[in-house]
Amino acid sequence: MSNLPAVRSPWRLVILLLCFSFLYAPMLLLVAYSFNSSQLVTVWQSFSLHWYRVLFQDSAMISAVTLSLTIAALSATMAVVLGTLAAVVIVRFGRFKGATGFAFMLTAPLVMPDVITGLSLLLLFVAMGHAIGWPADRGMLTIWLAHVTFCTAYVAVVINARLRELDRSVEEAAMDLGATPLKVFFVITVPMIAPALVTGWLLAFTLSLDDLVISSFVTGPGATTLPMAIFATVRRGVNPEINALASLILFVVGLVGFIAWRLMANEEKKRVRDIQKARRG
Repeated sequence: MSNLPAVRSPWRLVILLLCFSFLYAPMLLLVAYSFNSSQLVTVWQSFSLHWYRVLFQDSAMISAVTLSLTIAALSATMAVVLGTLAAVVIVRFGRFKGATGFAFMLTAPLVMPDVITGLSLLLLFVAMGHAIGWPADRGMLTIWLAHVTFCTAYVAVVINARLRELDRSVEEAAMDLGATPLKVFFVITVPMIAPALVTGWLLAFTLSLDDLVISSFVTGPGATTLPMAIFATVRRGVNPEINALASLILFVVGLVGFIAWRLMANEEKKRVRDIQKARRG
């Protein structure tokens, strides 16, 4: 084997810059034009915060943002609970009758077209309304149920992968010392899969906040999510107000993602240090 140091090809840097430019240049352009005073989106006039003031005075858009954030947070939380339970059943319960069918049905929403999912959920809610009178009408509740349905599949896949990587010797040692399986799960397993839980929650939150097709099927009068409001506005022409809204969303999502990344990185470093100390001891 050659001991010569690896030569860093300049093409790697070029490819990296091209990829990042392709991904983030449109976002940076959107943020820049959110400070444009002109009513024409693609014509720069002067720097101004006019469209941010217009955004905060738009009660309909603020209501759509509040509704979407509420549904996304609730959907992500419930999806993490259900996804964790489903992943534990698949990974820790071993082979049982119907395990293959359960795993298949759990991951089916990942490959199901949104149109089919939205239409099937709409028919389900209508049939339930006629049969048992619930849900009486479509709105925030039906959107939340629909988002939990497809977000759970994504969360289960993330946590499933994390559970398969865990060393079960710590859990087995705790049970040998008298801990109940439920206590082992909450005291040992949950902290060990915490990064996956956070990742799954953020993924489910983003998917719910971004959903347009399924929400359009299962919503009703008076329940307009942010993607639906933006789509309706853009159909009449691109409004610079949307640039301001998108810039704020990018800032908030980026800030939350950075904080979550730092917390997970610190937790991973702490876990590695604890393992090294245990091995030395």
